[in-house]
Amino acid sequence: MSGAPKSKGAQSSRMKTNKKDEESGGNVYAHLDKTSVLQECRAFNETPINIKKCTHSLTKLIYIIQQGEPIGRTEATEAFFGVTKLWQSKDVNLRRMIYLAVKELAEVSDDVIIVTSSLTKDMTGREDLYRAAAIRALCKITDTGMLQTIERYMKQAIVDRNSAISSSAIASSIHLMRKSSEVVRRWANEVQEAVSSDNHMVQYHSLALLYQIRANDRLAVNKLVQKFSKNALRSPYAVCYLIRIATRCLVDDDQPDSSVFTFIESCLRHKSEMVVYEAARAIVSLPQTTPSEIQPAITALQMCCTSPKAAVRFAAVRTLNKVAMAHPNAVMSCNVDLEKFITDSNRSIATLAITTLLKTGAESSVERLMQQISGFVNEISDEFKIVVVDAIRSLCSRYPRKHTVMMPFLAKMLRNDGSYDYKKAIVETIIAIIEENPDAKVAGLAHLCEFIEDCEHDNLSTRVLHLLGREAPKTPNPSSYIRFIYNRVILESTKVRAAAVTALAKFGAQCSDLRPSIQVLLKRCLLDSDDEVRDRATFYLKMLTEASEPLIHNFILDGLQVSPSGLELKILDYLRSQTYSSPFDLRTVPVTQQALSQPEKRVPQLVEEEEKPKAPKVEPYAAQLAAIPQFAALGPVFKSSARIALTESIAEYTVHMIKHTFANAMVLQFECKNTMNDQLLLDVSVELEDPDGEWETKDTIPIEKLPYGEVVSAYSLLEFPDSGAIAGSLGAILKFKVMDVDPTSGEPDSDDTYDQTYVLEEVDVNVSDSVQSVAKTAFASAWEALGDDATREETFQLSTVENIPDAVKKISEILGLVPCERSDRVPEGKTQHTVYLSGVFRGGYDVLSKATVAIDPSDNSIAMNIIIKSNEPLVSDLVISAVV
Repeated sequence: MSGAPKSKGAQSSRMKTNKKDEESGGNVYAHLDKTSVLQECRAFNETPINIKKCTHSLTKLIYIIQQGEPIGRTEATEAFFGVTKLWQSKDVNLRRMIYLAVKELAEVSDDVIIVTSSLTKDMTGREDLYRAAAIRALCKITDTGMLQTIERYMKQAIVDRNSAISSSAIASSIHLMRKSSEVVRRWANEVQEAVSSDNHMVQYHSLALLYQIRANDRLAVNKLVQKFSKNALRSPYAVCYLIRIATRCLVDDDQPDSSVFTFIESCLRHKSEMVVYEAARAIVSLPQTTPSEIQPAITALQMCCTSPKAAVRFAAVRTLNKVAMAHPNAVMSCNVDLEKFITDSNRSIATLAITTLLKTGAESSVERLMQQISGFVNEISDEFKIVVVDAIRSLCSRYPRKHTVMMPFLAKMLRNDGSYDYKKAIVETIIAIIEENPDAKVAGLAHLCEFIEDCEHDNLSTRVLHLLGREAPKTPNPSSYIRFIYNRVILESTKVRAAAVTALAKFGAQCSDLRPSIQVLLKRCLLDSDDEVRDRATFYLKMLTEASEPLIHNFILDGLQVSPSGLELKILDYLRSQTYSSPFDLRTVPVTQQALSQPEKRVPQLVEEEEKPKAPKVEPYAAQLAAIPQFAALGPVFKSSARIALTESIAEYTVHMIKHTFANAMVLQFECKNTMNDQLLLDVSVELEDPDGEWETKDTIPIEKLPYGEVVSAYSLLEFPDSGAIAGSLGAILKFKVMDVDPTSGEPDSDDTYDQTYVLEEVDVNVSDSVQSVAKTAFASAWEALGDDATREETFQLSTVENIPDAVKKISEILGLVPCERSDRVPEGKTQHTVYLSGVFRGGYDVLSKATVAIDPSDNSIAMNIIIKSNEPLVSDLVISAVV
């Protein structure tokens, strides 16, 4: 009798514990041990089968596999054979767990093929609860050789009346396409029949499989779209998938079918919100769509913004946000709806609405938007704050005059707590505004000076100090910034102190009236505890005290703009030669457009710049050309041009040219491709001819063999003429021998060959090929440092341009020089503008230019006065010849 109450109390305690576990809401599988789970799986071998225990053990086993827990092949095989013994149980839940376990263990176990007969029996049995899961498991373990044995059953399952079975068979067939696409393609008739199913999921899966079967046949895909766009599909999932197929057809086809676009547009009136959104998203994502074509999609997205479902609202706002990058005017009609989302409980929707408004809002609404954002920003995560900051940066680019509103807002955000990425985004945005808008420079530098007074990130402090050293000396009152910089020398870490010393030196280099004060501060830095800071202070103090202005400019203001890999190779060559009697010549090192000390700028997440053809980097070609014996003695590559097409893209033989400029020669690389599958080209070369007789080909490296479809390069070596010419036009002819081959095997039909020629576009050698565009950070100081000994000046009329920005761009391209200090930005309404250009001529000679463009109001003609300076008179003459 005494045992009864005790047993009841223990049961009550256990019930309370279970209740407590349920209320805690924790994951009961969170701390499973693999060894313990595998030990429990031995219960599968017990007789009779404990259904509850085995089900629980199977759940644990599948869970640890799904979590990525590695299981050895021996352990997995032992567990798998234990699972196979559970097939004798008739429990439905346990049987479904068995199918899941078979799929999970199939890839890590041996001899899984032994369960094929059991799965096939369940697949063809009468129990519908087993059939669908059995199909999935069977297709998971079936290899290509055994697939044909179940082909008949799969065909029947695809058209089965039970939608769960049919959907399982079709979904499994989609996965089987990766293993044996040829077998699955034979089921196309059954799949096409399944597309007409009344079940939404079956229709969706069967359309996806049918598309994969026909994906390699563009005509068949077009017919598929035409057919099902006319026969209305019941499943909204299938309609969405058909829209995606139709969109791909429009993008891939050279001459897209207008009826396909009409179908997508008709889906904007579908009764399903999902289909309407998918159609709208497809239309706005199509390239080269006109505003009139986009407008119905914008209207549909605007309707989606009123949906009670948060997911639909989020999708609509996100798509409008992307459209605003390319078509901001089209999205302006939605601004009223977007403003309502600023207070939306879903912060993701609110953030996207804010950034969209910032990109589409009018200049007059900027102040109101800033007020609405101010209370919103503190409630979102740093990740979303960065998105808002990038949107503000985009807005500042559109409305430069509104920097007085946005700059204080950014400064306030900068004072708040946040992560490094968040602070970095704000700092880079303020720097971008300063660089793009001269009127915002003083205010922006003041905000950044305040920021570094209490900045915990050394990288950001050094970034700001670098900017102060470059921009603050050009402000009306440069002495006001010195206190903030010198405070960093006293209070900060070694890295920041060293950057502050460099910033002080730049003040001394650019402001002669402040130089004595800077020298006093640098003397104090000589007592610093770190040798890096002391070394910098000693070097800069020596330069500012004793060096001439050109040396001060070259060693303090201008960064070392050379190729790092090229510099390393040249120093190694110098050390190996052991000829230390002559000094190391830095002019032999290839220059680069990016200075070694130039900080990397963060690209805004919301700004998508147009892709422009870029000149390839010199480094990949340097080793390639140096490995060719004929070019090894030419020295380092000075500049490589972009790829230039010398033939049409649809020609039988395509040729692209890359010009590699050296100190005294030029190598022309011709990338040749044979598009004729019945021809083998031999002894392929490019013959150049100069009608003026100045340029002469010194050496040629032909292509021995050019099979179909391959790209191989031929080379021609040109030396610069003794006359001093650095520009000209050369005729080019592709010469080769043709051998007929079998189109299938590529084997020659015979040994006979015949000569053939193919006329190419003219090869133009320009002055810009001899000039590397290298920007000067302090153009005025560099201009004064060069002196007037090698100055050339010309004035002429421009007849091929219509406005000042085009003239500035044209002269930069002709000379091969790069604009400095953002002087290529021409204010609106200005009739006269001066652009500062700089670069390096081959051989390491600096080239600077001041080009003043003016419009005559009487006849709107454009005149240009250009001044060229260099440290070598001959270089000035050669560069000015490009525009005379």
